[in-house]
Amino acid sequence: MRSLLFLLSALAVIGTGYWAYHENYRTQDELDRVDALRRDIGEARERLAILRAEWAYLNRPDRLRDLAEMNYSRLGLMPLRPDQFGVVRDVIFPIPEPVIQITEPVDVTSAGAPQP
Repeated sequence: MRSLLFLLSALAVIGTGYWAYHENYRTQDELDRVDALRRDIGEARERLAILRAEWAYLNRPDRLRDLAEMNYSRLGLMPLRPDQFGVVRDVIFPIPEPVIQITEPVDVTSAGAPQP
């Protein structure tokens, strides 16, 4: 009986050791994956910062003005004037739908209703 208990204890220790060894390697793999994801996020943020800087560079007002002047005849652009803009009072806003007024409310209860 004693030898069976020692054998089971030894098997439990071996099994626990194998489990701990396996979990350690799984944890290391997940930590490597997290590091790779963080690196990818950093690279994506770098690319995004570069794209934002390029967008700001390409949308400079003086550059856009020069492009508009160069392509004036091809695009058929008109120069902006203050009288081309409207005023707020000229905007037609949608008419709100009328609100239905309930003058005689009806009480609804389940008392007296037939039971199935």
